[in-house]
Amino acid sequence: MCEFCTEHGDGKVWFKNAKNYSLDLVSDLERRKYIQDFFQSTIDKGITSIGRLETIYQKKGKIPGRVAEQMVSNAKIDHFGQVVTIEDLHEIVGHAATIVRMPCACRWASMKKENRCCYAVSYTPEYWFDNMDMGYFGLAQNEGLEELSKTEALEQMKKLEEDGAVHTIWTMKTPFIGAICNCTPAECLGLRTLSVEIETMFRGENVAVIDAGSCVGCGACESECHFNAISSYEQSGSFKAKIDTTKCFGCGLCRNVCPEQSISMSPRALF
Repeated sequence: MCEFCTEHGDGKVWFKNAKNYSLDLVSDLERRKYIQDFFQSTIDKGITSIGRLETIYQKKGKIPGRVAEQMVSNAKIDHFGQVVTIEDLHEIVGHAATIVRMPCACRWASMKKENRCCYAVSYTPEYWFDNMDMGYFGLAQNEGLEELSKTEALEQMKKLEEDGAVHTIWTMKTPFIGAICNCTPAECLGLRTLSVEIETMFRGENVAVIDAGSCVGCGACESECHFNAISSYEQSGSFKAKIDTTKCFGCGLCRNVCPEQSISMSPRALF
């Protein structure tokens, strides 16, 4: 089990532990302050930081170990994430009392472009996101928060997946789950850290597995993978896809484009 599951899971996957949903997110004054300052302290500073790190990485080919360790350590305390599948989202959304779609802060900070692919989730009657400053997006406090039913939210997330988005869940002061993001490594601040070989999130609980018997080697899954985890090999005069489980983040996107339905998801612990 991952360290989050060991510490926060009570013997199960951490995001399947009901305690991480039922406790009041905003009862903690430290968390309340963190949420109020989230856009400036986490997003704006994060965008500036990742830009500098990308420059260092391009010049030196690596990031100093102490810098990477500090980034990951800080993220685990404040705003840590994990890649999840659409099946996971059904369970995560199923617990929610309220789901609100809002603009993606990462895209706004880097491109001043509004894209509504982020979802704030609350598991108690009190909305934690009431404390967020929507003026960051040039909106009034009550603007930009679109309340959805669970069915509507899941339908939208499924469509985002079909368009190539990776699903991730994020804490607002660990371990309390506060947000679901649906984005790509080029646009999501958390996923962008992968470009400098720093993982400020956990990989998914599952990995993709290919049935070599039905795979026709079309290459569709390889083109779809954001994490360069899929390649091909020759077998008896034909080509087959191959998944490197050490690179696979378990998002499940490759399943969507396989014409032979040769890809399934299996528990990471088996590999």
